[in-house]
Amino acid sequence: MVEIGSAGRVWLLSGPASSYALRLTEDGELLHLHWGARIELADAEELAARPLPPSRDSFESRLDGHEEYPVEGGARFVRPALSVRTDEVRGTEWAFAAYEVEDEELRLRFTDHGLAVTLHYRMRDDVVERRVTLANEGPEPVEVLRADSATWTLPLREGWRLSQLHGRWAAESRLVRTDLTYGEKVIGSRRGHTGHQHLPWVALDTDGATEERGEVYGCALGWSGTWRIAVAQLPDARVQITGGAGYDDSGLLRLAAGETFTTPVFAGLWSDGGFGGASRAWHAYQRRHVVPDAGRDRPVLYNSWEATYFDISEDQQRELARRAASLGVELFVVDDGWFGARTSDRAGLGDWTPNPERFPAGLKPLADDVHALGMQFGIWVEPEMVNPDSDLYRAHPDWVQFMPGRGRTELRNQLVLNLARPDVQEYLWERLDTLLSSAPIDYVKWDFNRCFTDAGWPGEPYPQKLWVEHVHAFYALLDRLRAAHPGVAFEACSGGGGRIDLGVMSRTDQVWTSDNTDPLDRLAIQHGFSQIHPARVMAAWVTDSPNEQLNGRVSTLAFRFVSAMAGVLGVGGDLSRWSERELAEARDWVALYKEIRPVVQHGDLYRLRPPAGGPSAVSYVLGDEVVVLAWLQAQHYGEPPAPLRLRGLDPKGMYECRETGETYRGAVLMHHGLPVGLRGDFDAKVVRLRRI
Repeated sequence: MVEIGSAGRVWLLSGPASSYALRLTEDGELLHLHWGARIELADAEELAARPLPPSRDSFESRLDGHEEYPVEGGARFVRPALSVRTDEVRGTEWAFAAYEVEDEELRLRFTDHGLAVTLHYRMRDDVVERRVTLANEGPEPVEVLRADSATWTLPLREGWRLSQLHGRWAAESRLVRTDLTYGEKVIGSRRGHTGHQHLPWVALDTDGATEERGEVYGCALGWSGTWRIAVAQLPDARVQITGGAGYDDSGLLRLAAGETFTTPVFAGLWSDGGFGGASRAWHAYQRRHVVPDAGRDRPVLYNSWEATYFDISEDQQRELARRAASLGVELFVVDDGWFGARTSDRAGLGDWTPNPERFPAGLKPLADDVHALGMQFGIWVEPEMVNPDSDLYRAHPDWVQFMPGRGRTELRNQLVLNLARPDVQEYLWERLDTLLSSAPIDYVKWDFNRCFTDAGWPGEPYPQKLWVEHVHAFYALLDRLRAAHPGVAFEACSGGGGRIDLGVMSRTDQVWTSDNTDPLDRLAIQHGFSQIHPARVMAAWVTDSPNEQLNGRVSTLAFRFVSAMAGVLGVGGDLSRWSERELAEARDWVALYKEIRPVVQHGDLYRLRPPAGGPSAVSYVLGDEVVVLAWLQAQHYGEPPAPLRLRGLDPKGMYECRETGETYRGAVLMHHGLPVGLRGDFDAKVVRLRRI
């Protein structure tokens, strides 16, 4: 809901529990008023009547920490959200032009000598979506050095604490919380993709927020390329969060006369339900407004990568498919190695046709057999990359990113295609459209296995635009493929969790959380991931023990399955080596997951205990159904794990355990806990409760 003040200079957006307010002064200054608990328009008008504190000396700005979207120029000292230049001038001296409200979106339009700047605001549930559109309405080009999607202003409080997700390959999404100090904290990616090192999300709390209590402010950026989020505590203790595409101010793009640019969405959320309440609000927002077809259950998949690596054949894949089907798997995926001369990671990328020796009649015979077994069929691709040893590179060496006069850096024996080029876009569209039309393919795992290093574009007058245009072309290609093949689901992958953000999630059905499939390591990764993203998109596999790919850890099949059941369940082990006992146990786990899947993938998540060395647990609540997943890493003698105190229940309701038939009152489960009975090392259990 958008409400407008009596003078047309105060705007209030409200959701079920929160509000966001801003105002325009008589001098044309756009100021922030409120972000937090829901207020009335009269409250916003009262806040608007308060004058700004005066500047006490020439070393301060009366606007800093109060402006809604600070631009470069004038008496401002905070980080500018917008920095532009022409051949004659740099910076912005904008004037308010108009506002409009259309389809529950507030748009505020400003102009500056031919440049139009429109600030967009939309409240979806309690999430505020913000973005900016720049339009060059003048005759001369405008260079956009920096165009952040939003600047968020927090209320004046004491003792702010910053939460962020950091990591590296195979150790993504590690949650860390630190006290916020004066100055700027900057996170981001210079790598051309979202990156394993940081997820584009931050949360700030004060007054010691806990998992279920206290105010939490969160911001998440929807951009799958290079990005930056800066959290600044200003000298007067005010806090602002600024973020958008691009890491530095070296230039995003050049707008010719008549051209426009719209920034990615930078979404913000306030919750007074602690970190858990904030997470559940983020999850609900993504299921309702971001993830395509989120109401549909994601199938149990089998991926052949860890069973075969590059040494694959049609008969071998067919046998793995038969074993996977016997477990109750619903989607069979052939990973890397099915195309071109791809017998290792040294060749074949870019040649998206089936290897004639491995698949003499193409992929259709195998896909038909997989369908006959009652499963869907999927493949792996990495369209944005090319091996120098490939037919594509030999034909078009100029299609890659490279700097003239410099070496072409190979990582994983591959180069990055310049997807910003229209001819590259058309080639990939033609190849992938042909591929998806050649066989009954239901699913595509889209990978991205190296970062940008030589981001050059010889012959292009403004090569910096490659960083932005690559992402736009990636999005456009996904959109075009989804429109042409609406029955195909897509999974986003980048060497694991290197491309996870709201932008890619708006175009894919799930994401590959990490290449690390060790069930214990995954608990920490999944704990961090759940701070912002829902279980409905979190792909997780059960693989072999010992985990030979990573750390050699030995773990029980129960621990591996229950760990992976916290998201979208998959199996990735070498089923040809599993014993009949293991296959039988796996069959039971898959059947159980299918029963609890609606609750896990669509229910409200409660983090009951974090993975910190002993017992840990999460629960999911959907209507009358409750699912508890519990793990015990190790047990010390004489220290039995305490009962799990559940959350999200009806305290006056009665709940029956489907495993034991025992009944419990909701208040007892929440205050005294549920005995789970974990013991020893690497134990795990699933408990199902139903309100009766």
